[in-house]
Amino acid sequence: MKKLLYLLLLLCCFRAGAQVSMTAQLPPAGVLLKAQLWNIVLVSASNATVNVRITMRLTDARTNQPVLTGITRSLVMSKGARQLQAADFMPIQYEYLAASVDRSVNGLLPAGNYLACYSLIVEGDKSGYQPGEDCIPFTVEPVSPPLLIMPANKSESLSLLPQFTWLPPAPVNMFNDLKYEMILTEVHSNQSPEEAIQQNIPVLRVPGLRNNFVNYPSGATALDTANTYAWSVIARNGNLFAAQTETWTFRVKGIVKMMDNADGGFVQLRRELDGSIIRCGEEMQMSYNNETGDTTAHYELLLLDNTNRTVYAGTVPLKRGANHISIPLGRKRGLDSDKVYLFRLLNTRHEYWQMKFIYVRDRNSL
Repeated sequence: MKKLLYLLLLLCCFRAGAQVSMTAQLPPAGVLLKAQLWNIVLVSASNATVNVRITMRLTDARTNQPVLTGITRSLVMSKGARQLQAADFMPIQYEYLAASVDRSVNGLLPAGNYLACYSLIVEGDKSGYQPGEDCIPFTVEPVSPPLLIMPANKSESLSLLPQFTWLPPAPVNMFNDLKYEMILTEVHSNQSPEEAIQQNIPVLRVPGLRNNFVNYPSGATALDTANTYAWSVIARNGNLFAAQTETWTFRVKGIVKMMDNADGGFVQLRRELDGSIIRCGEEMQMSYNNETGDTTAHYELLLLDNTNRTVYAGTVPLKRGANHISIPLGRKRGLDSDKVYLFRLLNTRHEYWQMKFIYVRDRNSL
């Protein structure tokens, strides 16, 4: 009789271990807060109360690299179902295995493809029938991917050195290491722009960009006026793919106006760049209408190549209204002859007034 009673008690223990079930509720795609990883339904069919813990392991679905682990506090479960959230499990002990993860309680998960694996631990259960691991794939993606701005889709660029600009993905605060990769390629006949981006050798590929613009470098392969070009931008969080823009196309019209202000003429600065490129000698002369009444303005000279580095910066005095500005150029400013540069002036409205120019060094000054 005692042996029979012992066997019945042992079977009840086995059954109790299997009478607690768990279901994690994760959206398949979208923006996800770290706290949403703990939207879980627990169901207990046991008449007795049981103490449970939940462990979670988050991995990158593409690389299988661990990103984050977490374990909850002990939770007392009575018979029935409970809809639980992160606050019910606090404090949760996290181990961060990737630098891209926001460590704040309500932080956003970085964009990417993930696999969340959950394990339910019934404390004190020695039956050996602990519930197994349950894994759920999901994708974190921005509300809006990067958006291309210019050159506009199916447009004609007047410049052989166009500037490519785009808007960052949103929300930006879900990225702590946002980088871009811009791809430009030629579109062949009977080929869609998307196929061109995926299959053709790029005319220009610029990875690791921090800024949301690229100036076509003067030293790169010259764009052909007879070709159609496709371009796209990939956003990454560190090395993880986050989102990609649409693919736009443009053509180069090939009309580049070359003006020379060496004779003392002043060139009007503009907010929007066009195809005009100015040839400048040892002095650059320009006019600027000071509507803001600034007394000084900051300016910089940028080399238009794959670096877009600033080669010189300074300030100029201003008066209200029309201003005629002369900037002396020379070897001391680090300018190389016959290369394309961008002059831009920044006012207190945070507006850039700018122009492109080619520096032509006076051979007599060598």
